[in-house]
Order: sequence, then C-alpha cells, then structure tokens
Amino acid sequence: MYFRDKVEYQPLPLPDHVALPADQALQAAEAFRDYMKKRHSIRDFAPTPIPAQVISACIEAAGSAPSGANHQPWHFVAISNPGVKSQIRAAAEEEERAFYDGGAPDEWLKALEPIGTGASKPHLDIAPWLIVVFAQRYGVTHDGHRYKNYYVPESVGIATGFLIAALHHAGLSCLTHTPNPMKFLTGLCGRPEEEKPVMIVAAGHAAEDATVPQVAKLKKPLDQIMTVMD
Repeated sequence: MYFRDKVEYQPLPLPDHVALPADQALQAAEAFRDYMKKRHSIRDFAPTPIPAQVISACIEAAGSAPSGANHQPWHFVAISNPGVKSQIRAAAEEEERAFYDGGAPDEWLKALEPIGTGASKPHLDIAPWLIVVFAQRYGVTHDGHRYKNYYVPESVGIATGFLIAALHHAGLSCLTHTPNPMKFLTGLCGRPEEEKPVMIVAAGHAAEDATVPQVAKLKKPLDQIMTVMD
C-alpha cells in the first residue's frame, strides 16, 4: 500500500511457515496440478445463483497476490445485477461485431476459428456473476495526491490468476473476456479515470450440456514449457 508520509522498513517474523517434507510436497504439487487440469474455460453457464460471500472470498484471495511495491494496483467489480449485466453484454457485443466484421486481422480471426468464438456473448447475461478486473494505472490519495504504481500489468495478471484459481477451488467455472476497447466498463462500473478495465471474468456453474473446444484440451507438454538448469 502507498503511504504519503515516510515509512521505514520494519521486519516482522514470518507469520505463517508453510512447509512440507519433500514427499508430501510432491503429493501436494501433483494433487494441485491434477485439480487445476480439471479447470476449463466455458461459455455455457447455468443460471444457478452463487452466494455473494463465495465471490467475495475468491476476490479476497486475489487481493493477497504479490504486487510491485505492494501497491496492490487492482480493483474488482462483482456484478450480479441483471440490468447491469445486460448493459455490459450489449456494449461488449457492439465492440465484438466491429472486431469480427473487419476490425481484426485475418491471422487473428483464423487463430480464433478452432475456439468457436463469435460476436454473440449470451454468457454475459446468463452467468450469475461478472467480475470486471480494473488495473490502477496510478494511485490517488484521499486528498488528491497522485502517485506512481509499479509493474501494474504484471501485478494485475498475477492477481487475476489467483482469482481464477480461487473460483476453480470453490467449484465454479469461469470465462475470461476482453472486449476491445473496454472503455465502456469504466462508466458502467462507476470507476475513476485512473483505473483501466482489463478483463471481464464470467463466473458460475457450468450448464449440464456445456461444451469446450476440442483444441482447448491440447496443452503444450512439459518439455516445451520448462527448462531445468541444475
């Protein structure tokens, strides 16, 4: 967090020693890996209500992520109001139509073909919750003093990863959505100009007949994403 007055470094004893013996660490890592492999991005949501407390706990987990200078340059707007969700869908689909009707390069559209996406976004209405992620490009104190935030994209990306993992841990499915441009979200969500919307996360239970693109199951093998230097 930002402090306008000078604050000196004061070390505290580590409040939580989280450590496992090597064999238990491997079991825990493999169990987490296997559970995260069950996470799928979906577009077919059930309208089943999700208690607000569940979403709040997931966002609180996201807020525990590390950030540049501990400035925590993020804000999450959780929306279940049907009217607001419909406004977001209408504005997002307008941007998406422009994207698919000539605004996107052919290479990008070709890359999206196996995913099966299009301008229609009914999930923005159906999913019980939309979580709009905002990045605070700079901070402003209560008295109007402006200060710099550091590593904002990286920090917000890490926090969003925490959020997605927390939603999955709570037994929920989600879909990340990035309409471009997203300026309409600032006004709809009542956020200040220093915050930039970066993503909509639709969250809820998957519909009984939910599907995923076949190519979504194709993941790079470990030897293509990891290099070991020992």
